Amino acid sequence: MKKVISFLIVLPLIMFSCKTDFVNPNAPTVEAINSSPQGLINLVSGSQWRYAVGATSALYTSITAAGLSANELRVLNAGNADLQNLKTGGTSLTPDNPIVTNLWTSLNLVRQNGEFLFDNASKFPVAADANTIRVYGAFYRALSIGTMCQFWENVVIKTSQNADFVTRTQGLEEAVRLLQDASLLLSADVPSTTITALVGTNINIRNSIFALLARYNIFLGKNQEAITAAQTVLATSRSFFDFNTVSQNPVFRVSLTTNNLYDVVANFGLPTSLTPNPIDGRIAFYLTAIAANGKGFFKSDSESIPVYIPGEMLLIQAEANARLNKLPEAKTALDLVLTKTTDVFGVNANLPASGPVTTQAAMLDEIYKNRCIELFMSGMRLEDNRRFDPNNARGERNRNFYPYPSVERFNNTKTPPNPAN
Repeated sequence: MKKVISFLIVLPLIMFSCKTDFVNPNAPTVEAINSSPQGLINLVSGSQWRYAVGATSALYTSITAAGLSANELRVLNAGNADLQNLKTGGTSLTPDNPIVTNLWTSLNLVRQNGEFLFDNASKFPVAADANTIRVYGAFYRALSIGTMCQFWENVVIKTSQNADFVTRTQGLEEAVRLLQDASLLLSADVPSTTITALVGTNINIRNSIFALLARYNIFLGKNQEAITAAQTVLATSRSFFDFNTVSQNPVFRVSLTTNNLYDVVANFGLPTSLTPNPIDGRIAFYLTAIAANGKGFFKSDSESIPVYIPGEMLLIQAEANARLNKLPEAKTALDLVLTKTTDVFGVNANLPASGPVTTQAAMLDEIYKNRCIELFMSGMRLEDNRRFDPNNARGERNRNFYPYPSVERFNNTKTPPNPAN
């Protein structure tokens, strides 16, 4: 990850009664800095930093919130009231919870950065460079909106004073539109190697665009579109948020290695009816701790966290086919996950193929179980649980959606009422 930290700052305008304005040519505005070609390069790197680094980042807070709300994680010290309230759920989760507030704030800042990148890309004189900046802008904006839709019933998709809210369905549709527009910009010279040499190649932007298209289409129930996008993603591609001893893996550094905040739940937190196979190789990968108590993608300060993994793309195809009642096709995709031994990130179940195709409901249960295992601590557990168990019959989640942070309500009169649960 490039260590350039840059994000949009809104400065107050100071109005003087004096008619003479004195402009300091050596003090350019924040907007001028960010909208220069170098400023936009910095802003791409800054958007990655803002999304992924630190305890207030969208990555850390989404993994933490989903994990505690949908039984992936357990609180080690009940004195950590903010975490415990997320774990308890219901009315214990208030609009002032700092984890929820940081998630909302970080996502909105990254979304705003994405807008700025897209709107100012014409500052680059070479078309391929400009279109690459637009693709990055669309990616970060879509990622932010799509993630927000996993936690709130209504979301903000455009920066403005007293911003309007749209439903989460409309938010996901907007994320899909942004990604589709970005996909049309991809070509032999987009992404431009000039730009990727400056912002880093850890995020494979081409494959990430289609991976997010598959993810958000399956959330929307657009099954055929999800299949098409998922099949476009190369199984050998790696796209990840990179960390080091300065910009540290936040889940490892903030939580797991401290042995004081939270840790994983046995058997991935699944109910008895969905107990994992004890020889599943993913148990050792995700649940077995190293000496520093790290596990999964959180074993050290410099451990990378994927934007997506190949198994997600296979499970999207399995789910979409199952919902279309194409059970043999669903089984084929599921079996590719179960029998996988050479995953590019090392997430290998190394199991036999699944049993005979039975019913659609049974197939969906098996797919859900494998999403919970394969995508453990990815921040998607709450979304998945709502989709596969809309009535919460198994009681795996403690809330459906989150309250809107007080900081938003105090500054935006259009903030909707908080959901009951």
